[in-house]
Amino acid sequence: MSDTPKDARLQRDNKRMLGKLCVIATVMFGFGYALVPMYESICEALGINILSRSELLVSGRSGPGTFNTQVDTSRTITVEFDANARGPWDFKPAQSSVQVHPGAVTTVMYEFRNVQNRTMSAQAIPSYAPKQAMAHFNKLECFCFNEYTLAPGESKKWPVVFVIDPKLSRDVNTITLSYTFFEVGAKTPPAPVTGAATQVLPQGAGS
Repeated sequence: MSDTPKDARLQRDNKRMLGKLCVIATVMFGFGYALVPMYESICEALGINILSRSELLVSGRSGPGTFNTQVDTSRTITVEFDANARGPWDFKPAQSSVQVHPGAVTTVMYEFRNVQNRTMSAQAIPSYAPKQAMAHFNKLECFCFNEYTLAPGESKKWPVVFVIDPKLSRDVNTITLSYTFFEVGAKTPPAPVTGAATQVLPQGAGS
């Protein structure tokens, strides 16, 4: 017994619907797969504390605590550290500057102390000078963009672990890394005046 025109039309509609569902499923799978590199790119652009792919390539990191860095010993770069406290607290780097070779992993400590008689929460945002150094200043560990709560009189020390990409222009001999530390809930402060410094703000800041 042959199918009636109604049955044939129903089969065509079912096949068409199945095709649409397959397309939707494929698109959803592709979108979910693309979320990871999209998230990493956004975090890297904002300077959020992640180990980006570019940092992995520069450092040659093959495992926890293991670095196989290609150090350019033919040049030395001065990295200056600046701290701007927007409020009644102490915030400063343990040292004002270091001499580093591109590709060498370097650690510098920042110190913070809550000198108030109340508990407070704060976070830091970085800026860089000159502007072109930002894309080549890879932080492997950083306290920036994390929120910290300190009791009255409490002190903290946080590391900044970084490596400068050897691809940085040879015209750049000095880089200034500046942090502005401000209390969470207060208005985000303007970028510190460090020449051509470029400030990286967290999402939604200043709105």
